[in-house]
Amino acid sequence: MPDLSVLTRAEAVERRRLLDVRTVHLDLDLTRGREVFGSTTVIRFGCTTPGAGTHLDVKPSRLHRVVLNGRELDVDALRAGRLPLTGLAADNELTVEAEMAYSHTGEGMHRFTDPADGEDYVYTQSFLDDGPRVFASFDQPDLKARYTVSVTAPQEWTVVGNSAGRQVAPGRWEFAPTPAISSYLVAVVAGPLHSVHAEHDGIPLGLHCRRSLAAHLDADAAELLEVTRQGFDHYHRIFRRRFAFDSYDQCFVPEFNLGAMENPGCVTLRDDYVFRSAVTDTQREHRALVVVHEMAHMWFGDLVTMTWWDDLWLNESFAEYMAHAVTAAATRFTGAWTAFAADGKTWGYDADQRPSTHPVAPVTVDDTAQALQNFDGISYAKGAAALRQLVAWLGEDAFLAGVNDHFDAHAFGNATLDDLLRALTAASGRDVHGWADRWLRTTGVDTLRVADGRIAHTSADGVLRPHRLTVGHYRRTAEGALELADRVPLDLPADGTGAPAGAAELTLPNDTDLGFVKVRLDPGSWQTVRSSLGAVPEELARAVLWASARDQVLDGELAPGEYLRLVAAHLPGETSVHLVDAALSFARTFVTDCAVPPAERPAALALLAEVCRTLLRRTKGGADGTGLRLVAVRGVIGTAADPAQAAELRDWLAAGTVPGGPVLDPDLRWQLLLRLCVLGAAGEPEIAAELAAHPSDTSEEGAARCRAALPDPAAKEAAWQALFHGELSNYLAASTASGLWQPEQTELLDGLTVRYFEELGPAAARRGPALARVLTRAGFPAFAATERTVRAAEACLADPALTEATRRGLVDQLDTLRRAVRARALAGK
Repeated sequence: MPDLSVLTRAEAVERRRLLDVRTVHLDLDLTRGREVFGSTTVIRFGCTTPGAGTHLDVKPSRLHRVVLNGRELDVDALRAGRLPLTGLAADNELTVEAEMAYSHTGEGMHRFTDPADGEDYVYTQSFLDDGPRVFASFDQPDLKARYTVSVTAPQEWTVVGNSAGRQVAPGRWEFAPTPAISSYLVAVVAGPLHSVHAEHDGIPLGLHCRRSLAAHLDADAAELLEVTRQGFDHYHRIFRRRFAFDSYDQCFVPEFNLGAMENPGCVTLRDDYVFRSAVTDTQREHRALVVVHEMAHMWFGDLVTMTWWDDLWLNESFAEYMAHAVTAAATRFTGAWTAFAADGKTWGYDADQRPSTHPVAPVTVDDTAQALQNFDGISYAKGAAALRQLVAWLGEDAFLAGVNDHFDAHAFGNATLDDLLRALTAASGRDVHGWADRWLRTTGVDTLRVADGRIAHTSADGVLRPHRLTVGHYRRTAEGALELADRVPLDLPADGTGAPAGAAELTLPNDTDLGFVKVRLDPGSWQTVRSSLGAVPEELARAVLWASARDQVLDGELAPGEYLRLVAAHLPGETSVHLVDAALSFARTFVTDCAVPPAERPAALALLAEVCRTLLRRTKGGADGTGLRLVAVRGVIGTAADPAQAAELRDWLAAGTVPGGPVLDPDLRWQLLLRLCVLGAAGEPEIAAELAAHPSDTSEEGAARCRAALPDPAAKEAAWQALFHGELSNYLAASTASGLWQPEQTELLDGLTVRYFEELGPAAARRGPALARVLTRAGFPAFAATERTVRAAEACLADPALTEATRRGLVDQLDTLRRAVRARALAGK
């Protein structure tokens, strides 16, 4: 039997052949209580083959009435979110009246009650196939329509939508018709919102959040609006078409599953980006990247939309590339490409070396369930890196000329990869199709290995890709420092012939990180890295070297202890927060917690603790505008391991500050309390007191994390029941899961590690794809890097009943687990 809950590509092609969706009028009633809301949809559409039939997508709590061209349809015919439509006319009007259920998993219309003040907020997340949980539709990207939305809400609420809206009567909101957009981009955000309004270049701008975050949004509004203005100015300089919608609202919403969503004119972002505690400058940079990424979608994704989900990369890779390019060029965050090298690209490298890898642009994506799994490091990070290669090869002028021609040809419509490639080929005169076959239709990461004076070029999948990059040659100065002697551009063909490497104290291929490629150095250069990594003068080159060390650990070529020695030797003097944060994070989460044998873990923690304390001493009393001291404080808290260190943390908590700063804001207090709970130096009285002192959703998450982390069998069982058998929201589930698994508690958790693989499948199937992702990410016992855990995971994967989301998450985690097991074996030699 076919799975009617997913739409296949073949079905989408046939429905698009039949239908021309023209207008949709959507009327939502948000005044029916906390469980359901009213949804009335009127769709006007044409049919190319009168008398034919198709199906409507709708996933209601209760379907009240469906009328097609004046004819009442049988609502009981609804099956798995599909209602059959037969006897279509050339011109049709379809009315659907339903009640829809609010979600608490970020799918459909999500409802949230703010613990800080008891106020309720709702917002839609219609992507990828969750729109029918909000309104009836023909739910596929290439059936665009003009949407006119009306909303009835409590009188004290504000409602925001895709277009300019106004309150026409108390609690009644009406919005202007949109241009033609896809159903998955329709958005509504509502509640007693706090709003900041502005205007730029004729575009009304809005920032919105829940009332309890008002002071924090007000504090951040100037920066958010500045980045927004800078983004629009840059896009208007490089794109011939202006922003195509009538307003631009950015809504910071609670318990959001993604970073953000590009709904035209009504972008939704997770409200973690309204900073409530101290953050590093790299966190502000990351927020700017998200803002600029979503703005790019207003052109690539919203103005021109993919025809089907096999071209998802046309949305995400383009937006991710533009986010870094525009942020680096137009805002104060000029180091955005270093952020990409240190953190973003590692997501792509990891994803492209797993069994679940797929081409950036797959030849086909059979259905929506498969499409959902492709929102990963390949579609975002690898795709963005590939586009950076394309720009380097074509030149920016030719690239932008092709992109602008593409926008002109397909504005307010849909397009495919081939459409874009034709536009780029015409603008550049280059064989872009051949380039795409090598880069976008293949899988795997190439490796450049320096040996015997040459750069050898190999590929894991046997298909080499051409590379345009640079090779840096570094030499010692008379004072013993390193300096760049020369930088040589290199066009490396895809024929396996390699290239001369040149000779230097340090020869570094890809030293400006233009390539998506792994780098392996010659022995002499690696010895220079061991002794002088921190002395390499350029931050981006150091990022490439740290990334090389990281993937050598993951590939079993560098022992975990060797990586920790690099950390100890070179991070204490490092000035880049990008690099300190990324290297410390990998050293803690993978190396120390997973790859180091348990007997060696205390020494590894002690090494990381000393690195962080050295950074603390270095930044004490100084002007640290980057947040390096904050990274160090977080590191000291996270590596505390003995009674003396626990006592020190208790003193900090009692004083409310770290000696020499910073003051312990709520985020730091919860991080500190978590570590005390893991070590058995705090418990329920301290958790309850902290929760009472700072009531908020983040405090509820912190409390859940701390309770799950307590070294007590009853606490572990309570966390387990809530996670696998309860109804936790995604955020509370992720917090509970991250608290549950603690490497310090291996013996206590031994039985739960086995139980995880027994109960994962049923729990994930019951709660749906969003919770499946939580359970296979934060919920995975990654610290238990043993062959027994590998065998248990393999047995779990043999279950044919696993959902697509569960299987994909487990495959990815199993790959990382195997790498950790190999690293432990290497460490023991």
